Amino acid sequence: MSNQAAPASDVSCCPSLTERRVPAEAAAVLAPAFKALGDPVRLQLMSMIASAESGEICVCDLTPAFDLTGPTISHHLKTLREAGLVDAERRGTWVYYRARPSILRQLAALLTATPAPSA
Repeated sequence: MSNQAAPASDVSCCPSLTERRVPAEAAAVLAPAFKALGDPVRLQLMSMIASAESGEICVCDLTPAFDLTGPTISHHLKTLREAGLVDAERRGTWVYYRARPSILRQLAALLTATPAPSA
């Protein structure tokens, strides 16, 4: 398993949704990330990966946190990788996952609500 280049890093994101319309190119790139995070298990996995103390976490530490089979967890992790949210690196028999800060910043910036101007 190698690090996969995510398209999201190729698009500089846009201002907040409350400021301006999202350009079509940015929407097409970021939508898969939002879709991937729309599943409760993937959202929890993403949280565990992004908050890992060392900046990465082994699949061996992720799997026991869920009442799901290994293949199901692997499917969810593959979805997060394909959406560009995480990178993965195989070390021996284990795979380690790291969050991709650039896309997380883009998603956060897009969702940041700016105060409405005073009238």
